[in-house]
Amino acid sequence: MPYPKGHKIKVRNTIVESAAQAFRTHGIHDVSVPFIMKGAGLTHGGFYSHFDNKEQLVAEACRYAISDTIALLQKVADQEEQHIKINAVIDYYLSPYHRDKTEMGCIIPALSAEISHSSEEVRQVFTQELERMIAFISDLAGIEPSKGSALFSTMVGSLVLARTVNDPELSDSLLSSGKRYAKELVTI
Repeated sequence: MPYPKGHKIKVRNTIVESAAQAFRTHGIHDVSVPFIMKGAGLTHGGFYSHFDNKEQLVAEACRYAISDTIALLQKVADQEEQHIKINAVIDYYLSPYHRDKTEMGCIIPALSAEISHSSEEVRQVFTQELERMIAFISDLAGIEPSKGSALFSTMVGSLVLARTVNDPELSDSLLSSGKRYAKELVTI
């Protein structure tokens, strides 16, 4: 009995979602194809009927995860009625919730260090998606892209450091300092 129309695309999307979640949580190098396939509820034998290699999956997972984050941040901004929408995004991005929910969080701070050692294909996709994220942040804040780059870099750096330390007070302090400085960048 043949699979219904669209089945292969649906399975591929499930694999990409599983990979994005795994990479956000564990990084690229500590995640195996069998682990990703298990997370998708599949056996690892079917991987190569969907992808040429793990690098192709990494690229697609980055594209998916950044689209997912932009959609989430847009939803956060759309819920803000009273104040500057970018401030709501900054508050969410630099929140303890986002810091602690790595499996759902922005993939950029999770993978940036590893991406620099990845293939040219992966780096190209990551670069395009980072540019798309900076454009989203810049547009939402109503600022030029170079200022948007500084704003997003502040947000990512604050989140990376807050996730890295084992002192909860320092972690919270890094988030609140990052929020304060990021909001100042928007008003300058």
